[in-house]
Amino acid sequence: MKRTLSISLLSALLALSSVAWAQDVKSDVDTAAKDTGHATKKAATKTAAATKDASVKTADTSETAAKRTGHATKEGAVKTGDTTEHAAKKTGSAIKKGVKKTGAGTKKGVTKTADAVK
Repeated sequence: MKRTLSISLLSALLALSSVAWAQDVKSDVDTAAKDTGHATKKAATKTAAATKDASVKTADTSETAAKRTGHATKEGAVKTGDTTEHAAKKTGSAIKKGVKKTGAGTKKGVTKTADAVK
């Protein structure tokens, strides 16, 4: 009987200590979860702020680059137009000179042919 009572008391003590230990573990897990949640919230807030700042800076940089590219393109187009016009004038002048020389050469050839036929 003493032995049965001792086993019963030991079992009761073991059951109570298991419950107490389980509650202590639950409390530790709750605290860790709250701390982790708070740290995650802080990190998310900082990340969002940094992302917002980066996107604003990227937008500003992109706008500046677009303006510069547009200006350079405009200057390039103007220079290309001027160069094309100049080349066209030179080509036209060369063709005109070539036509005059060809006309003069043809006239001489016709004259010589006419004289040879007579």
